[in-house]
Amino acid sequence: MASSTLICETQPWKDLKSHVEDIKKTHLRELLSDTDRCKSMVVDFDGITLDYSRQRATPGTMDKLYNLAEAAHLKQKIDRMFNGEHINSTENRSVLHVALRAPRDAVIQSDGKNVVPDVWNVLDKIKDFSERIRNGSWVGATGKALTDVISVGIGGSFLGPLFVHTALQTDPEASKCATGRQLRFLANVDPIDVARNIAGLKPETTLVVVVSKTFTTAETMLNARTLRAWISKELGPSAVAKHMVAVSTNLTLVEKFGIDPNNAFAFWDWVGGRYSVCSAVGVLPLSLQYGFTVVEKFLKGASSIDQHFYSAPFEKNLPVLLGMLSVWNVSFFGYPARAILPYSQALEKFAPHIQQVSMESNGKGVSIDGKPLPFETGEIDFGEPGTNGQHSFYQLIHQGRVIPCDFIGVVKSQQPVYLEGEVVNNHDELMSNFFAQPDALAYGKTPEELQKENVLQHLVPHKTFSGNRPSLSLLLSSLDAYKIGQLLAIYEHRVAVQGFIWGINSFDQWGVELGKSLATQVRKQLHASRVKGEPVEGFNFSTTTMLTKYLKESSEVPANPPTILPRI
Repeated sequence: MASSTLICETQPWKDLKSHVEDIKKTHLRELLSDTDRCKSMVVDFDGITLDYSRQRATPGTMDKLYNLAEAAHLKQKIDRMFNGEHINSTENRSVLHVALRAPRDAVIQSDGKNVVPDVWNVLDKIKDFSERIRNGSWVGATGKALTDVISVGIGGSFLGPLFVHTALQTDPEASKCATGRQLRFLANVDPIDVARNIAGLKPETTLVVVVSKTFTTAETMLNARTLRAWISKELGPSAVAKHMVAVSTNLTLVEKFGIDPNNAFAFWDWVGGRYSVCSAVGVLPLSLQYGFTVVEKFLKGASSIDQHFYSAPFEKNLPVLLGMLSVWNVSFFGYPARAILPYSQALEKFAPHIQQVSMESNGKGVSIDGKPLPFETGEIDFGEPGTNGQHSFYQLIHQGRVIPCDFIGVVKSQQPVYLEGEVVNNHDELMSNFFAQPDALAYGKTPEELQKENVLQHLVPHKTFSGNRPSLSLLLSSLDAYKIGQLLAIYEHRVAVQGFIWGINSFDQWGVELGKSLATQVRKQLHASRVKGEPVEGFNFSTTTMLTKYLKESSEVPANPPTILPRI
């Protein structure tokens, strides 16, 4: 549904531009006193409650946002995504991460082919393989069971699976299934990350999963070769086939690397890296750790949101509401950032994953037609679990810049603790902050209130809180595999909604490529200088100076070193 008209040129956009000036005159204290308004801004779906009454918006604002969604052809764009049309126009691809968690009997077309059977062929293969590893029928080169897994990948091949793994670690069902097993993720090409990953592990009980669609990603493949050397040094080169498997589409390079192509698990070009956690990228390592049954619940949770997103009316549609409110905050209030604040330590890796999903998707400067945009897109996403964040950056959120906040809470803790004689249990203490912080941001504290409390006059300006700082709250009934899948899909689709409204392509990432190509030039220079003693040439003064200094001060590095692996 590409259009030559930019969304900012439409009447609904102009209406919202006028409307925001009226809203700016109204404080959240006043908006929150309207009970009917607040009731209209609470939405429930399948164990999740969204309360967006602390957004700087009225029912009239929402109507104007629905008009904007209509002008942006939001429903048609959602349909086109689910129908497998090539909405990733710059790469001429479908965008079908929803197919990765679709029911076995679903029909989702890409280029005239139902892709769901292909997805389930891979899922069935993962189920069979992970069960053989877990029950000990597949063993390593020395006959020992493989109880430890290192998943090697970067970006979308790392952040999503790490988030899910971290969230499942303390879930009672999942943790029981993971007894006696370890899962680690190697992403950074920094040798320190290698050292940390292999620390305490033995090659004879370790399985390495190499995740690279093309099997050419520079950082991932260097890390893979490093772990191959670690295995080969201890067990011999022939052991690689028993201790390394791949998630890739390039079977030629997989085989050349030393991995049996039969032990390669496919995914497809209609899956973007940051949307790939529900593919073999995430499902394989997570199934090895927790068993396929647990991971299938995660997929079903994501699928439940997919169907909700596809079919629910906009006023009850969680991803649509979240996406439209983000557009409202970014494009009309001009707020540049968003804080993602889960009040659950199990979600500590959620914000880093959503950083990539959001900022890599919507950090664009041109429309889907290539027109420069006269407005900002995307936002700076960051976050930390409560209450840790409160003792870190909440000072800025309360009295510095205005940063819209997502508060995510869970009714039932994964690991409840009760201490005799305490006023509240540990989870209630956590949730007391979850409920208090949004109100503190919304209401603030006035000089008059401080004076009534007999605060010293010279401290009144320092203790005044302006309030009127928007937030929204998501309350989950629990945090099991199903709910984790739901939360993932809500945020994936929220990002898509923002991009659909802004009229950009949320599914390419050309901004990642430039640094890669420049790194290739530096890599060649480092090799030439180390091996042949060639001077640094072809760079600007600053880079030449720094490179020369680096080479001089690391001159002890041998030109052709023997294999040396880290030891901790």
